[in-house]
Amino acid sequence: MSGKKSKNKGKAFEREIANFLSDLYDESFTRVPYSGAFVGGKNAVRKEHLDEAQIRGFKSDIIPPDGWSKLNVECKHYADFPFHALLRPNDIPLLDHWIAQTYEAADEGDFNLLIMKFNRKGRFVMFEKEASIGKIGYEVHLISSYHYAYYKDWIMMDFDTFWVANKSIVKQLSSNE
Repeated sequence: MSGKKSKNKGKAFEREIANFLSDLYDESFTRVPYSGAFVGGKNAVRKEHLDEAQIRGFKSDIIPPDGWSKLNVECKHYADFPFHALLRPNDIPLLDHWIAQTYEAADEGDFNLLIMKFNRKGRFVMFEKEASIGKIGYEVHLISSYHYAYYKDWIMMDFDTFWVANKSIVKQLSSNE
C-alpha cells in the first residue's frame, strides 16, 4: 500500500475510534489533527509552551473531552499482525515500536491504550498490566480481561469485549481526579 493510502487508512481508523468513544460515553472525542507525535518523543519540548488543554489536544491520536486528561490512546490499522508470535518468547518488533510510540506521548499517571485493527481479523485493545488494577476511591478495581494474551507488561484483548466489560473503569482511570 502506498504511503498516502496507508496514512489515510490510519486517519480513518482514528476517526472511527473517536466516533466510537463519543457514542459510547456520549461525550466529544476527536481525532488529533496533524500527528499524535506533535508533543511526543523528540517534540516533547513543545509542551513547555502549551497549556494543559493544548497538550491534551496533541499528545496522542485521540483528543478526549474535558475531565479525561489521563487518557492516552494510540491507534494502529494494519493489514496483518503476527498473532502466533504472542505464544512464543520472542520479541515482536512491530508491537514494541507501537508500545514505545504510546509511551512517547504519555505523561506519568496516564491510562495508556493501544487500539489496533487488522484487515479481516478485527479490532483489539492493549493496556498495561499495571493499569489492570487501579485505585478508584477506596476500592480496588480489576479491569476484566476474559480472553486475553500477555505481551511483556501489556494485555491484549478483543475490542468489543474490552469495552463491554470496562466502560466505566476506563472513564475512572482516565479522569483528572
